[in-house]
Amino acid sequence: MRGFKERLAKEGKLIEIGRSVSSRYEVASICAEFERKGNKKPVLFHSVDGTHKVIMNVLGGREILAELLGTSTSNIAPFLAKIAEGGEREGSKVKIVEDSPTREVVSKPDLSELPILTYFSGDGGAYITGGVVVAELDGVRNASIHRMMVLDEKRLAARLVPPRHLYKLHREAIERGEDLKVGIAIGVDPAVLLAAATRVPPGNEFEYASALKREPVELFKLDNGVAVPHAEIALEGFIGEERVKEGPFLDITGTYDRVREEPVITLTRSYRRKEPIYHAILPSGSEHKLLMGVPYEPLIFRAVERVARVKNVFLTEGGCCYLHAVVQIKKEGEGEAKNAIIAAFAAHPSLKSVVVVDDDIDIFDPKDVEYAIATRVRWNEDVVLISGVKGSSLDPSAKNGLTTKIGIDATMELGEEKRYERVVTRSP
Repeated sequence: MRGFKERLAKEGKLIEIGRSVSSRYEVASICAEFERKGNKKPVLFHSVDGTHKVIMNVLGGREILAELLGTSTSNIAPFLAKIAEGGEREGSKVKIVEDSPTREVVSKPDLSELPILTYFSGDGGAYITGGVVVAELDGVRNASIHRMMVLDEKRLAARLVPPRHLYKLHREAIERGEDLKVGIAIGVDPAVLLAAATRVPPGNEFEYASALKREPVELFKLDNGVAVPHAEIALEGFIGEERVKEGPFLDITGTYDRVREEPVITLTRSYRRKEPIYHAILPSGSEHKLLMGVPYEPLIFRAVERVARVKNVFLTEGGCCYLHAVVQIKKEGEGEAKNAIIAAFAAHPSLKSVVVVDDDIDIFDPKDVEYAIATRVRWNEDVVLISGVKGSSLDPSAKNGLTTKIGIDATMELGEEKRYERVVTRSP
């Protein structure tokens, strides 16, 4: 991450704040204010609680992500879909190395020494939000991002979502009567961060990160044997049987998620670089939304590809970059748009709304998408309603986890394109 930060600074794409600020509310407030003004640049705080450095919004915008990937902002979903299917896999190996800059300072764990942020007054406590949790069991290595609430100097309550990989690994370890060994890497390469947020086959997160980087990701082993990526900070520990109340915590919708009984991570050792840069993700901020939503775009793309000639996919900002999708297709037969709707819901079960449009519609422009709905939809024929289905646990309108989903076919009727032709006025 440090190299990425230095490159951003050199290119004038990094906001730097030198004055002293507090980890309790103030850092989050400043970052949120930048976002309210439409500024999604990464922000580096040089003096949090006196001496600590904190960076936020590392991947806060699609422009920075596109630059990282070496593609355009409009090509992110097709690009990632190609990598996911193995079309661009050069450098996808993982390399285990003996040492790491993360080992510059090794000590007993003490979370009070880190600038862990408290974001909002209703939060259950201070939270680690930018940590990549790595776990290993029977040779399978998983990397994923989880919110972790500070309980004391060496204990965290981690939100493990069923039935995702870390949840399954922890359950299997407990059923055997074992603790699950973990490592938490904070301040990692942005490609590793994106890969850890992506739904890939079990154990493939670092291979996927290597494919994104086009070179092998390096891992080093903590003293408990878990291999983690180079990071500013690494925490070693285990997840046992102990559970505590976790939350409340603000989630992607900007509303509070409910309190649950979640497992405890007990830390056994701490590793860090000298003068580390602590990475934090603003809850419901642009980086949070990008990391939650963008990884689903290639999944939807590949699912729709099986039933239609898909061109692009976008999870909209108004839908929290998670709940609403626009799918662009080159329509070749009637009924394809509705098949695309069903495929999208299957690929991303948390989706609540899907709009399918023709390839002349700019899916990144909400006005253009609304235009397609206004001029190409017959409500009695072009709408798919699915009631009583499982939705997102983050949707406050869901009851007992159930919701109603809507799909809208906003494509032109084949053979009648002339009726829909838009006249473009040009200057004489």
